[in-house]
This record gives sequence, C-alpha cells and structure tokens, in this order.
Amino acid sequence: MGEKVIAGEFDPSARQRQRARLRQGLEALARLLAEKRFDRPKNLMGLEIELNLADADGMPRMMNAEVLERIASHDFQTELGQCNLEVNIVPHRLSGRVLDQLAEELRTGLSYADRKAGEVSSEIVMIGILPTLAARDLGSTNLSYDDRYKLLNEQMLAARGEDFLIDVEGEERFRYASGSIAPEAACTSVQLHLQVTPGRFAAVWNAAQAVAAAQIAVGANSPFLFGREVWRESRPPLFQQATDVRPPEFAAQGVRPRTWFGERWISDAYELFEENLRFFPPLLSTTDEEDPLRVLDEGGVPQLHELVLHNGTIYRWNRPVYAVADGVPHLRVENRVLPAGPTVSDVIANAAFYYGLVRALAEEPRPIWKRLPFEAAAANFDTACRDGIDAVLRWPKPGGRSSSTVSVPAVRLVQEELLPLAAAGLDAWGVEPADRDRYLGIVEQRCRRKVNGASWQVAAYHEARERGLDRDGALAAMTRRYCELMHIGDPVHTWPAGCSG
Repeated sequence: MGEKVIAGEFDPSARQRQRARLRQGLEALARLLAEKRFDRPKNLMGLEIELNLADADGMPRMMNAEVLERIASHDFQTELGQCNLEVNIVPHRLSGRVLDQLAEELRTGLSYADRKAGEVSSEIVMIGILPTLAARDLGSTNLSYDDRYKLLNEQMLAARGEDFLIDVEGEERFRYASGSIAPEAACTSVQLHLQVTPGRFAAVWNAAQAVAAAQIAVGANSPFLFGREVWRESRPPLFQQATDVRPPEFAAQGVRPRTWFGERWISDAYELFEENLRFFPPLLSTTDEEDPLRVLDEGGVPQLHELVLHNGTIYRWNRPVYAVADGVPHLRVENRVLPAGPTVSDVIANAAFYYGLVRALAEEPRPIWKRLPFEAAAANFDTACRDGIDAVLRWPKPGGRSSSTVSVPAVRLVQEELLPLAAAGLDAWGVEPADRDRYLGIVEQRCRRKVNGASWQVAAYHEARERGLDRDGALAAMTRRYCELMHIGDPVHTWPAGCSG
C-alpha cells in the first residue's frame, strides 16, 4: 500500500482535493494507455505467499516482528496480523524449467525462514487459515506494528460505524462481532502475478475470473474458521465480511463491498480502475505530491501513487496492478484466489494450472467469457468455496453455440477439459514438458482421489474426534500432523489419512 500513507481526510475541501487527485491519476492512466507507453511482452510472472506462525503445539504465535528481525531479508515482510508474514519471489520468465526453479527457491527460502523462526520457538505454516486460531487471538492489539495497518483499521471502522459482523454457515456456523478488521489476518493466500500488455489485459483478466472456481475446487485449504467447520475454502467469506465497511442498510441497497468478485466481463484494464473511483470512497491518502499530468507533459512516467494506493484497498479476487519498473510502466493481473499451502509442490502445481489455463483460454477463438454468463462465473466461485473438491459447477455446454450451460462436477471438468487446456497453455509459454507433466499431474491426482488440503484437514479432524479428542484437542492434533507432513513436502494427495504417524 506504499510506504508513506495518511488517513483519509474528511473535511469537505480536503476530500474534494483527494478525489481530484484520484481523477488526475485516472486521466494519466488513460493517456498512458492511449500513447501506448507500456512495457512490451516479457512473459513475466511473480509469486507471493502469506504465512502463519505457530508453536510446536500448533497454536498461533504473535511473533512476526521478532521472526522478521532474525530472517533479515527483504524477501520476507510483515502482513496484517502479528501471526503473519509474507514471502515474495522475484519475477521469473514463464519458460523452460521455471516451475522447478520456483519450487527450489521456495523450499530454500522457507527452510531458512523456518530455522530462524525456531530461534524464538516458532515455525512457519503454509495453510489458508490456521485451524487453531481463535477469534480472541485477532483483535486490534494483534495487528502488526505498522502505521499503515493501524490507519487502515481506523478508517475502515470509521466508515462502517459499528462492529464488523462475521457470519459464515457451512457444516457448522461461526458468528462473531469484531471491533476491528483483525479477523482478516486469519486469511493467508498465494498471489500469482502475470505481467500483460494493455491489449491482452482484458482477455487474461476475464479468463482468470472464469477459472477462479476451478482453482478453488482443486486448491481449497481453509475448512476451519476460528474452531468451526464451515466452508471448504472459508477465506473469501471471512475476508469479505472482515473488510465490509457497509452498514447493513447500504448492503441492502446494493452498495458494492470492498472485497468482491466483480459484476461483469471487461474490455480493457481502464474499466477496473475507473470502477474503483466510481464505487469506492478512498480510505487512505499518500504524502506524495506527484502531479501525474505534469509528469506526462514533461515526458516522464508517473508513479500514480494515489491511484495505486486506492486500488490496494479494494480487494478483487483478480486485481489489476499498475507499476513502474526501470522507468517503464506495466500492467499485471494479480490472482488472489488461492490459499497458502499445503506444500511447496502443491503451491507450484496450483500456479502451473493457473498460468497454463489463463494462457489457453485468453487465446481461444471463442472466448469463455462469450459463452459463460458472468453471473454463472460468480455463482461458481461461491459454490467452489462452499464445497471444494466436491463442487458441481456450471460450464458452457460442449459444442454449444449459445450461452447455455450445464452442471458438471468440478473434478470431471478439470480432468477432461481444463487440464488439457492448461497443458497447451504451458506449452505456449515454452515450459519444459517434464515440469508441465510433473505439476499438472499433481492436480490430476487430486481430482482422481478427490483429495485436497481442505478434504485432508476435515478427514483428519473427524478421525481425531472419533478417537475421543475434544474439539480443541482434535484441531491441535490435526494441525501438528499437517505441519509434519508439510515439512516432509510430499503433495497433499499422497498424505496418509488421520493424525497419527
């Protein structure tokens, strides 16, 4: 969200000035697009993973400042909660042995970080939501020691005017009123970045939206929310509700939440940034005094600090990103759908599936977004979050000429249609066939066995309950076993059932 931020200004003239600065940034973006100032195709991808900290018993540790001090690497940064941190992998070109290279870099970095965390009796856990987290663990006092998080919390709470209501019902129901946005910190995700040219942005973003449900179905890893078994991927409903600054009356009127799937297919990147200004008031402002239009008039490239900061407080599951590298602007699609974990191999398999699939779908002669109604894509996303690997999705009828859809089990859709497309997409990127087959094979085996991180967690938890453990004991035992298997590193579909060794 930028290094120097201040709270949104609320006296009338200051708010008008801030809105004017955002409009200037949007106008500058339009000029950059019209003048074709953006970087040429480079086939670059990037990867970020949010992580949890736990102790040897699987319980959360609020120690990220101490752990980061020992790691002492710019690749690792704070996240919202004191039990979180994030690792960033430098951009890579999507070609050759990139998947194996990413896996090796991740294993090396996470192993080093875990050793350093051990110096303060903590360990790194890659999981969508740490099952042992309790609601009392995430209050405003557990936010990371960073002014931007404090300011964001204050402004979101002020905008809502009352407690945030968390209410998610699945196998069980969790309901809780929070006086801060801190419950959002329970959500730890993988963010997949893909640099695209303006001309290809809409096709890639639309493709990413269309396949978000399939990503969740095969990659779900967050079935427990503060001790309750709710959705198979509980991050999206928790994240939406923990950042929902709308009072109930505004929600009833149809005001958009700041975390949302979207409501339509797009034709260019500008539309998403324009929607951000049209639908969402700013929460934070920058101290930067850049005049982006003057910078353009003088032949420079604006950083668009205000526009970028505002974009960072709107949590689309596929988010547009504007950035400048080496004096040249570029656009990225940031895919924020997936949970962290369970293992490095699983993370890279999910990445291979995504990057291959969006490449293939973005280049189809009859694009998926011409055949699948957006409402069906959005409904698919919710269905996959609820049901995970057992989800049944709506998908265009094979060979159909209209927007008619049929119901199909997600595992069958992935095996019969999406995995072959993903393989073709990875071939188009120039990824080595051995890498392609290894990592897409992990996704195929999950579908064949109907096992992903969420299904393993649920089965192991219930096995522990059947052995006589109470709820908290079973969650802790399952989490400890998860950590053991995560460190061994074999993909989750091969994990032995249950909590015993």
